[in-house]
Amino acid sequence: IEEVILKLDVNELLEIAKKEVENLKTDEIFLVKELFKGYEWNRIDRKTRLLLGILFLNWVRTTNEDKIKIIEKTSSGQQKYKII
Repeated sequence: IEEVILKLDVNELLEIAKKEVENLKTDEIFLVKELFKGYEWNRIDRKTRLLLGILFLNWVRTTNEDKIKIIEKTSSGQQKYKII
C-alpha cells in the first residue's frame, strides 16, 4: 500500500477522497486528511497534500454543494467540511 500511495498523482488522490466522502454520515465534520489512513496521509508529500486540499475545495464548491458544506478552518488553517 505504501508504494501505491506514493505513486498516485494528485487527481487519483482526489478520486480516493471523493469516494471516502460517501462513507460519511449526515452532520459529520471532517478534514481532507481524515479521508486517508494516517500513515497514508503522512506519506504524501506536503506539496501534493496542499494541492489536494485546493482541488477538493474546488470540487466541493463546483459540484457537491448540496451534500458538503464548507465550514470554518482549524487553527492550523485546514479547511473543515460538514456533510449535510
